[in-house]
Amino acid sequence: MLQRYVLEKIGIIDLGSNSARLVIVNLFADGYFMVVDELKESVRLGQDMERDGFLKPQRVAETIRTLKMFRKLCDASGVTRIIAVATAAVRRAKNQRSFLDEIQASCGIKIRVLSAEEEAVYVYRGVINTMDVPKGLILEIGGGATKIVYYNRRNILNYTTLPFGAVTLTGLFSGDGLKPEEQAQKIEEFFTEQLKKVAWINEVDPDVQMIGVGGSFRNLFKISKMVHKYPIDLVHNYTMPTEDFMPVYDMIKVLDIDKKKRIKGLSAERADILPAALAIIKSFVTFFNFEKFTFSGSGLREGIMFNQALPITEEKPISDVLNYSLTTLVRYYGCDVKHVEHVVNLSIQLFKQLRVLHKFPRQYLKVLKVAATLHDCGQRIKFYNHQRHSCYVILNAALYGVTHREIVLAAFTACCHKKEDINLYEWAKYKDILQEDDIEIVKRLGIMLRIAESLDRAMSGTIKSVNCDILGDSVIMKTEVDGDAALEIRAAMQAGGEFKKAFHKNLEIL
Repeated sequence: MLQRYVLEKIGIIDLGSNSARLVIVNLFADGYFMVVDELKESVRLGQDMERDGFLKPQRVAETIRTLKMFRKLCDASGVTRIIAVATAAVRRAKNQRSFLDEIQASCGIKIRVLSAEEEAVYVYRGVINTMDVPKGLILEIGGGATKIVYYNRRNILNYTTLPFGAVTLTGLFSGDGLKPEEQAQKIEEFFTEQLKKVAWINEVDPDVQMIGVGGSFRNLFKISKMVHKYPIDLVHNYTMPTEDFMPVYDMIKVLDIDKKKRIKGLSAERADILPAALAIIKSFVTFFNFEKFTFSGSGLREGIMFNQALPITEEKPISDVLNYSLTTLVRYYGCDVKHVEHVVNLSIQLFKQLRVLHKFPRQYLKVLKVAATLHDCGQRIKFYNHQRHSCYVILNAALYGVTHREIVLAAFTACCHKKEDINLYEWAKYKDILQEDDIEIVKRLGIMLRIAESLDRAMSGTIKSVNCDILGDSVIMKTEVDGDAALEIRAAMQAGGEFKKAFHKNLEIL
């Protein structure tokens, strides 16, 4: 298991205007990492700053108390290095120096205050190294600042940091006896006017994809998940149509604080500031006429993680985010790397050579690759029925560069690598994500994976490659072998019955 190859355990502290977060990360050899713990506290450091520009004593005391807890957890966890950064509130604070000195003296933590540019770049790196979106417009809503980053072809084209966020806007528009919906309307109008002042904003291509980052988007996902009974608890790569966003916004913006706190999925700590964040989103999607937007579960902290684990990402992003996340999981779960690579290779050969039968577009090769790569990861739970555990791992793992539908298809494909093992009750949970003919697609991909895995039954690479001829009512599968392949061919032929059901052809393996 990859745990044996931990090079360093680091703590990353992100001190924002609304929340303070600690993530503890294991750094492994060859540029991989895994989050192993986290802690979050709502400190509201930026609250009431807009009056005079000073961090308030109560907020400072709460922050120091929180950082002392973070320090204790880091020490108990064996963290050898803490990377602590602060963003908008501390960046603008007139008493920044005394605040940082007090933290250094009382907590033993040295905090680096990020510039607006550094913050935007870290957010971008967190997104670009975990999402396969070639052209994006990132909206990151913090407590004290809102960042907009425009990129194309994996290069930042422009960015801006607006000096207000969910906390500051809530404070600015909470007076004057305005009703909640009137406050939201004022924030929308204000944000739209600020957008118009951004020099490059009209240069954004109309086909750009909107990506939402930050705690407000995570809360929005939780609410949407409850409303739509969404079956996957993965915020990363969740896509929300604007027409689904509007009813949520319209519901929340009229409620008083007590009613907001009772909304399922909404953090009580964020209930008072979420309407301001949603007003920003409403203004943004209206300004650009977005019909949908995608959520990123990765942002500033992940940008720092990638830079620490893989310093090359400071110069250029990872070229294949899916392969990177798959390799991380293969190593973390202790899978046999050579066996995995061989099964993936054989699966790809079968997919291409049987295309005349299955007629699947290339996108399904990605599904098969995910399933083939992680087909054995469930053995870390238990060998028996490990295909079902592999299914669970795929559904819940940190997989980058794949849609939620592709994750579900890959999970159930992996579940078929020992036998056709689709639990129809479990399958039905994902009916709103899946399409009508997806179950037949999974069965066909599953049988290809089963045969590929069987052809490396001894995990020795005996069968080097396969070549399929389709003759009449049969598929003749010729194998190129190095040694005795009787075990592998016998195992693969046990899938003959299911192969015939899936492809309506008899299977012969030579």
